[in-house]
Amino acid sequence: MSGTLNKVMLIGHLGDEVKIHYFEGGNCIGRFPLATNETYTNRQTGEKVTNTDWHNIVVRNKAAEICEKYLSKGDKVYVEGRLKNRQWQGEDGNTRYSTEVHVQDFTFLTTKKESMANAQQMPDNSPRQETQKVSGPAAPIDETEEDDDLPF
Repeated sequence: MSGTLNKVMLIGHLGDEVKIHYFEGGNCIGRFPLATNETYTNRQTGEKVTNTDWHNIVVRNKAAEICEKYLSKGDKVYVEGRLKNRQWQGEDGNTRYSTEVHVQDFTFLTTKKESMANAQQMPDNSPRQETQKVSGPAAPIDETEEDDDLPF
């Protein structure tokens, strides 16, 4: 294979509100942290362990405005994009580095309000299902019916 690939797909929860910055000419950029979790059981202690990774998410122009309008801290979102590395000089003169996910597609999965409403309606011993809500640009996830007549 002679080509290369730079693709990231994440499903996680917003760690803060979307911060948006406008430039001259009308363009804008939005940033927010996204938390993804990995949960496993420690074989030696039997204890449930959860590791959280934080990702710096960057959205641009119309997508940034949509995210700012509809997303808030705690919302669950699917993002797809590319990894970009940045470096800059800090105020103390040291070189700083950052890895960001520059979003190309996204899908809103649940809002914090919906998650809390579902939690109140369902008893604690039943499995929780989350509804999918699409409020952004074209959704990258194929949602095919289980009973469709496709041969594959």
